[in-house]
Amino acid sequence: MHKDQLFRFLFEDLGVRGEFVSLDTSFQTALSNHNYPPIVAEQLGQTLAASLLLSATLKFNGSLIMQIRGDGPISMLVAQADDQQAVRGLAHWKGDVPKGDLATTFGDGVLVMTIKPTNGKAYQGIVNLEGDNLADALHVYFAQSEQLKTRLWFAVNKERAVGLMLQELPEHGGKAADWQRVEMLADTITDDELLTLDTETIIHRLFHEESVRLYDPKPVSFTCDCSRKKVETSLLTLGPTELRSLIEEKGVIEADCDFCNKHYQFDAIDIEQLITDKTTNSSTTQH
Repeated sequence: MHKDQLFRFLFEDLGVRGEFVSLDTSFQTALSNHNYPPIVAEQLGQTLAASLLLSATLKFNGSLIMQIRGDGPISMLVAQADDQQAVRGLAHWKGDVPKGDLATTFGDGVLVMTIKPTNGKAYQGIVNLEGDNLADALHVYFAQSEQLKTRLWFAVNKERAVGLMLQELPEHGGKAADWQRVEMLADTITDDELLTLDTETIIHRLFHEESVRLYDPKPVSFTCDCSRKKVETSLLTLGPTELRSLIEEKGVIEADCDFCNKHYQFDAIDIEQLITDKTTNSSTTQH
């Protein structure tokens, strides 16, 4: 029953759309890459789910990056999802992470939303981190930055992370009473129901008196786009002198991907080949 997938649904007679996402294998993959404390894992699960829900509203090819930065126990949390429902994320923390509201967990922080079209300029929105949980913070973000009525619900346990979202359609002049009704109905959902019931049952249980069109699900996967080529490009920014100095000092240059923990290693021959290729390509371009 539980699969990594994202459902879209539409209230046909109202100016409201919805989405439901469930993360199982993809959530476990994200957790397996780091030894996260339970509270950090819960926050990461919510953010992964949120990034997928929000990226699914984009009407172009690209990705959405959600980042929380603060001066508290969790100093950074980031999740990225694209138009193909590929998601990745990680968190940085220090010491014991207490359970509590956002101020307790993240300290004084900000929520940063970056939308990156495949073609075109990126757009970024930043708001202060406010509320008891991520759903509250996103409610504030949409009220301030997008002026769209938006509500989200999350539930996370050791095995899976799920998210439910309702959002008014920007091009549809829906009635306030309609929004209030579906919002009130969604507020009756429990964490246990979100984590244990299949999507069709949840939608029927909440909105059986409404006319709802549920679309076919799209698969979700944890995918990291790191590569040896990208690491090489990053290393070349250090310049030949610094690269040779590092090789002389350490014997090898090592790099790890924070998202997937993939390990990359470069010895003296690798580095000299990189420098030679860079010099050759530069000379060819000049001529």
